[in-house]
Amino acid sequence: MSDATEEKLIVLYEDNHLIVAMKPQNLASCPDESGDDNLLDRVREYIRTTYAKPGNVYVGLVHRLDRPTGGVMVFAKTSKAAGRLGEQMKSGDFEKRYLAVLNGAPSPETGTLVNYLKKNTVNNMVYLCTQATDGAKMASLDYRVLQKTDRFALTEIKLHTGRSHQIRVQTAGIAHPVYGDMRYGKEYAQKGKLALWAYSLSFTHPVTKERMKFICEPPRDETPWNKFSLSEVVNPA
Repeated sequence: MSDATEEKLIVLYEDNHLIVAMKPQNLASCPDESGDDNLLDRVREYIRTTYAKPGNVYVGLVHRLDRPTGGVMVFAKTSKAAGRLGEQMKSGDFEKRYLAVLNGAPSPETGTLVNYLKKNTVNNMVYLCTQATDGAKMASLDYRVLQKTDRFALTEIKLHTGRSHQIRVQTAGIAHPVYGDMRYGKEYAQKGKLALWAYSLSFTHPVTKERMKFICEPPRDETPWNKFSLSEVVNPA
């Protein structure tokens, strides 16, 4: 796969109210202090050029993915859609599932991780802490090992909270960091893209009320994804 800056926008679904797209790895979700290219601006430019819209184009940011994480994201094309999707985020009706390649398989192979996390805004690192720590935020996720090799485990993760770097910190906290995570799993010294991918997104359409689900598989030809049978996970029989 080419660098994120060279990739064209991949639209998975679009109607008058929302647009679902794939975020490449190492591309920011939205504008930040770096001033780098980002998916929100790409979606806005796509709408502007595709429909020859003059002036400012509204695109509502509903959720984010960390820069190293790729996968499926939804953006709102109207403020009403943005508000209703935001309400689903708060109520838990908005479901995100991830695939991660972990170093080794957790035991048990299915479980829930609950921790308290605190972010250091100076170095942009997140740390495990106690509930009593000032600024601590509760983080919860479910995990399930899907496939294993002798060294790695393809794992599905469902978030119950959306904390910064949550999956990376919590899996590193049980000594099974994400493949390629040079920030939280440096002792494993794997060079390459972070093996964390937002592969499934489910929500209720903000206008039609239809339940929608979108699947976007990881780059199956890249290491370490190529060590697993992704088709069995993403498109089960």
